[in-house]
Amino acid sequence: MTTHMTARRGQLVLVVAALLLAGCAGYQLEPLAASHPAHPEATAAPERPPSQTLAYTRSDIPSVQPVSPVAAAQHGEHQTRQTEAGLSKTVVGEGEVISTAPKASQIVLEHGEIKDFMEAMTMGYRIDPPSLLEGLKPGDKVRFTIDVPKRTITQIEKLR
Repeated sequence: MTTHMTARRGQLVLVVAALLLAGCAGYQLEPLAASHPAHPEATAAPERPPSQTLAYTRSDIPSVQPVSPVAAAQHGEHQTRQTEAGLSKTVVGEGEVISTAPKASQIVLEHGEIKDFMEAMTMGYRIDPPSLLEGLKPGDKVRFTIDVPKRTITQIEKLR
C-alpha cells in the first residue's frame, strides 16, 4: 500500500510541475516602449542640478585619494585668502542659522560676503567638533570661523 501511495504522489508532482511549466512557457512579456528607462534606446535621465543646501564639491567628500591643489583649482575651488604674511588658513563670517544636522555634523547658514573668499549665500558647512552645534537653533545670529583647507567650521560664536 505504501509503494502505491508513493507512486501516486510522484505522478501528482509530475502533473503539477508539467502544468506550471506549460503555464510559464506560454507567458510573453510585452515589448518595452522606447520611453521606458530599461529600453536600450531610451534617453538618459536628465542630470539633476546640484543641491544648494549641504552641497559640497567632489574634493570636499572624504576619499582615499587626496585632491591636489592644482586639481582643486581646475574644479573651481576657492583658494585660500592671500595676506601680507602669506596664506591665511581661516576666514571669519557672520550669518544666520537656517538649520542644523547634528547627526551629520553639519549646519546651514545664510551669510553675508566673506571678503576675498566667498560671496553672500545660503550654504551648508561641516562642523568640527560637532559639539559646536549644541544650543544653536534656526534664527540664531552667529559669527563663525572656517578652516579653509578643511572647508569646515571650527568655531561658532552666538551673537545675541
